[in-house]
Order: sequence, then C-alpha cells, then structure tokens
Amino acid sequence: MFDSYVFTENSARNVTTENGSTAFQLATLITYYRGIPLSMVHAVEVVVDGCDVAPAELRISPNGTDWFTLDEATTVTSYRWEYGTPLTVRWLNGGLPTGDHDVTLRLKIRVAYIPVPFGGERTRTITI
Repeated sequence: MFDSYVFTENSARNVTTENGSTAFQLATLITYYRGIPLSMVHAVEVVVDGCDVAPAELRISPNGTDWFTLDEATTVTSYRWEYGTPLTVRWLNGGLPTGDHDVTLRLKIRVAYIPVPFGGERTRTITI
C-alpha cells in the first residue's frame, strides 16, 4: 500500500561521512500517515545487486545529523520520524563502484493499534 513511499527517487549516492570515510546512502519516507518515534522502526533491509547488506553495517538518521544503528534505534524515543520527512539510510561500506546497481530497500514499522509490523519495499536501478 505504501510501496511508493519507500526508496525516494534520486536519493541514492555515495557520500563522505563525518569521519571522512565513504558510504552509500539513500532515503525513504514513512509508510504511514503519521509520525512515529524512531524506536518504532522495526526493520530496515537493503539489498544491492542481489546481496543482502548486513544490518550491523546500516545506520539510520531522522535528521541527517544524528545516526543510529538499527539496534540502537529500538531504544530511541527522543527522535520522531515525521510524515513527509525523509529517513536517511546509510551503508558503511566504502561506497558503491561507478556504474549501474539494482538496489532494494525494505522498511517495516510498528504503530499503535496495528498488531503486526508493516511497511513496503521498492527496487530501483541506480547509477553511481
């Protein structure tokens, strides 16, 4: 239902991180009509060229400044991910090589009154 919100178009790129290393980064919008605390992000999965990215190598940020591992995010209640605001997903991998890549982003969130996590998935072919 919210698959069109997942993996914001033209958001995928290599970036230089705060510590000077290179990472691959993309963005997504929330798959719900309201904001949620960051602790309600249930899962973020990235697949690049058919290979799953290890969750421990991913970081997420609700504001582009403060970064959290997926495990840390489960306890973060002081940050909210608001509707219409991108959540940035960063893979600490040294960046992707130049060329075309098939990238899939899967997102699951938990919300009040819905007993199971839900979300969306989108695959894009991106060029670095």
